Amino acid sequence: MKVKEFMNNKKGATGVGTLIVFIAMVLVAAVAASVLINTSGFLQQKASSTGTESTEQVSTGLKIVQTCGKLNEPIIDRLTIYVTPSPGSKPVDLKNTKLLMTDGHSTATVSYSSTYFENNNKQIFDVTGSKAWNNGAILPEYNFGVIVIQDDDGSCTAESPVIGKGDMAVITINCTNLDLAPRTRLNGYLQSEIGFKTQFTYILPNAYDKTEDVVILQ
Repeated sequence: MKVKEFMNNKKGATGVGTLIVFIAMVLVAAVAASVLINTSGFLQQKASSTGTESTEQVSTGLKIVQTCGKLNEPIIDRLTIYVTPSPGSKPVDLKNTKLLMTDGHSTATVSYSSTYFENNNKQIFDVTGSKAWNNGAILPEYNFGVIVIQDDDGSCTAESPVIGKGDMAVITINCTNLDLAPRTRLNGYLQSEIGFKTQFTYILPNAYDKTEDVVILQ
């Protein structure tokens, strides 16, 4: 009789233990499922964010429309680069854009200065009258200025020179620290804060036409 009671009690204990283990397994599975769902959501959000950033890196940047040089015999000592956002690009802030140029011997790294800004000056190489070249002091070699050519929404200002779709601006450069004599190979690039690098290479003419003071490089 005692043996039978003992076995019955043993079965009851075993049943309760099994139930506890089962409940514990359910709770663990629920927690694991919650973690998986949260992780999946995080990864999806991260992938979406990464995809957006990758798209911006590929599509955002500047397109060079034309580059001209101002002849100061026997060299070019001023450059202008006409820029617009590339097709499909997000707006580009020229304030955070860097310009690097080299003549093969010397290298110039140039950044924007809000001191040298001009809104819609048609005399692009007006070195003395345009604020993009001279605003109480001559534009230094380590800064570039900006002349607004087209800006329908008024987004391109001295403090925030942002150009968007359909906009165009001229970057003014004092390149007296480079030797831009005839036959010089000029390499460089424009790098906006977000997006791709716009590279350029110009082979300067074999000789400059002394009757023309502006040389079109592109």
